[in-house]
Amino acid sequence: MNPLQLPTINISAGLHRNNAVFFLRFYFNNILIEKLKSISARWSKSNKCWYLKNTETNLTLLFTVFKGVAWLNVHGLKGNNQKTTLAVKQKKTSSKITIPEAYLLFLKRRRYSLNTIKTYLSFLKEFGNFVFPKEFTDCDLEDVKKYIDYLINDKKVASSTQNQAINALKCYYENMLGWERFTANIERPRKEKKLPKLLSETEVLRMIRVTNNIKHKFIICTLYSSGIRIGELLNLKKEDLFFEKNIIFVRGGKGKKDRTTVLSENLKKLFVLYLKQYKPNYWVIENHVRRKYSASSVQNVIKRAAKNAKINRNVTAHMLRHSFATHLLEQGLDLRYIQQLLGHESSKTTEIYTHVTNKSLAKIKSPLDTFLDSQNTDNMNINPHIDKVNINRTGV
Repeated sequence: MNPLQLPTINISAGLHRNNAVFFLRFYFNNILIEKLKSISARWSKSNKCWYLKNTETNLTLLFTVFKGVAWLNVHGLKGNNQKTTLAVKQKKTSSKITIPEAYLLFLKRRRYSLNTIKTYLSFLKEFGNFVFPKEFTDCDLEDVKKYIDYLINDKKVASSTQNQAINALKCYYENMLGWERFTANIERPRKEKKLPKLLSETEVLRMIRVTNNIKHKFIICTLYSSGIRIGELLNLKKEDLFFEKNIIFVRGGKGKKDRTTVLSENLKKLFVLYLKQYKPNYWVIENHVRRKYSASSVQNVIKRAAKNAKINRNVTAHMLRHSFATHLLEQGLDLRYIQQLLGHESSKTTEIYTHVTNKSLAKIKSPLDTFLDSQNTDNMNINPHIDKVNINRTGV
């Protein structure tokens, strides 16, 4: 298509809340807006335009995402003001680091998600700055190890971020330069064993009851009743809800794998009401202009419901998935079926829910209680000043 026939996005550089950003201005266009949301661009009310963090990685990503979709006008980046030129607040060497185009094309051919491509390019760019003036092709394992040490000791990154950096460099050096056994020579961080955060059944019910908007209620009920991920919810089409078999088809889930999960009877009833009121065109969850709903909008729905339900914790959409699995386990459902519903490749991933279920814990009696019961006594004999209390009433 002739570039003159494409919509134009005018890109300029500036500061927004003391952060260097690209300002993106264009005539209203739903397609452009959805693509900007997909790469985490935000809307600025004060500047009345969209903006994205000012990095060369993001600039490269803009050209990739809008190729054949929009004409990018970058004349606004050619100013003399150092505070508004490309890569503000970055090292002076940043502008000299060029990501090999072959690496970007490789990631696209492998069908990595836009977020993964953005992350990998960002880490490779940072590594290039770290080893400058060395070229990528001149680096060795010692350079990589020094960079990882820098992430750990100077930037204080989390172990998950350290792993992402290793994956990005592994992907580049093994596939572009033919390095062998990259991760065998680079120490991986010990995997953190964090228990999943979840909600009780009554907390979920409170969130549902305090939500009056049918669409928002449907979002909460779908996430909890089926255990699907937020991205899987956004990709649901109307035909993916199979009423006759009480099944939800999850297309292209994590790892690009299809699976099925349960369709709740109560969700079916709510879905009928939702269809009648909102009449979605293609996607199950659509915004006001019939486009796919955004992940940030779903998270806002969850947080608002939790706040209205007076749940004083940071509640996320993924907590509903954790709650789904844990509550099924407490009901006695076999772990293998839960693994299938969640789409876990390994049973070890699903086994983490056995550590947070109350099903077996409720049967365990504290040795203190066992001893006192054997002595026909109670807590009055531990400390005569403790008054007898109603444990259930006080929550002690």
